[in-house]
Amino acid sequence: QLQLVESGGGLVQPGGSLRLECTASEITLDYYAIGWFRQAPGKEREGVSCISSSGDSTKYADSVKGRFTISRDDAKNTVYLQMNSLKPEDTAVYYCAASRLWGTPLFPVDFGSWGQGTQVTVSS
Repeated sequence: QLQLVESGGGLVQPGGSLRLECTASEITLDYYAIGWFRQAPGKEREGVSCISSSGDSTKYADSVKGRFTISRDDAKNTVYLQMNSLKPEDTAVYYCAASRLWGTPLFPVDFGSWGQGTQVTVSS
């Protein structure tokens, strides 16, 4: 299994921005679709966004379309989630995960390796 590490979470005011990063130290992410998920207290884990292994296809949950952007830099072995216009309902622990499936899966069951998560809190 890959060991993924997320970073970039924190406390931000509504309307603010954060950029999350997902990286792996011992293997390249080139062959994996990478997804971002989030889980708020008392709620199920939900898919936020996914980028294909080639980087030419992306998918977003309806709740974040137009506000979040996923990208990858294979030279840096890193996948990013740029989050703009943040809302209190975006508050959650955010996880990145890797999938060997083609395209842009976005169901947790399709991902075999997960990071430990990073907390994002949107509050005034």
